[in-house]
Amino acid sequence: MTGRSIVITSGKGGVGKTTTTANLGAALSMKGKRVLVIDGDIGLRNLDVIMGLENRIVFNLVDVAKGVCRAQQAIIKSKKSNNLFLLPASQTDDKDVICPADMQDLVKKLKQEFHFILIDSPAGIEQGFRNACAGADEALLVTTPEVSAIRDADRVIGLLATQGLETSLIINRVDKDMVRRGDMLSPQDVIDILGIEQIGLVLRDNEVVVSANTGEPVVYNPKSKAGLSFLRIAERLIGGEVPVEDSDFGLSLWAKIGKRLRAA
Repeated sequence: MTGRSIVITSGKGGVGKTTTTANLGAALSMKGKRVLVIDGDIGLRNLDVIMGLENRIVFNLVDVAKGVCRAQQAIIKSKKSNNLFLLPASQTDDKDVICPADMQDLVKKLKQEFHFILIDSPAGIEQGFRNACAGADEALLVTTPEVSAIRDADRVIGLLATQGLETSLIINRVDKDMVRRGDMLSPQDVIDILGIEQIGLVLRDNEVVVSANTGEPVVYNPKSKAGLSFLRIAERLIGGEVPVEDSDFGLSLWAKIGKRLRAA
């Protein structure tokens, strides 16, 4: 087995990278894939909380990279699936305690044991970002339909390209009603601005907050709109022919701005 390693990243913090990592990992495992999610946010780990595994941590990513323990000693199995595993980050070390070569070597070895390795990148473009990208074959860029998030995402696209990573776009927290009113950028607006292929969009859903607080990814909730969105993205990742959601919800914010300018 030689698995795929995917870094899940963004420019701006708070757009849902960690939630996306946990839910895509869970969704892929539900489809029969053996999945490892790695928390690359050294010093500020959160992936363990989203997955409800914070009380099971003994060793972490830094311990493995520095030879304190074997990877198998640090990797934790999900409570919900025999196919889903977590390698947590350290909560006390600095991001520069490991280097890109450390991550690259680790992921290369682990790809022999997993169909997918998802790496949750920290926000920003500093050392933690470089570490997370070093172990990846491809990238998923997460953004929300907000100008500040899109601006930062555009910067990251260029950095991913310099590292030779093919990048697909996930647009998170899309509110159809706000888009129709012209109060939020439409998914098509975001695609046009960033110029990369969309692999899916995730609808705004209060169940995501509930799932984060209970430590159970939202894909396990059959009533969740966001959960269904993540399941559709996972299906596309494994080659399923699932149509991408319609990106045109009506009058977009860009169109609304243009209309006002023409009226003036």
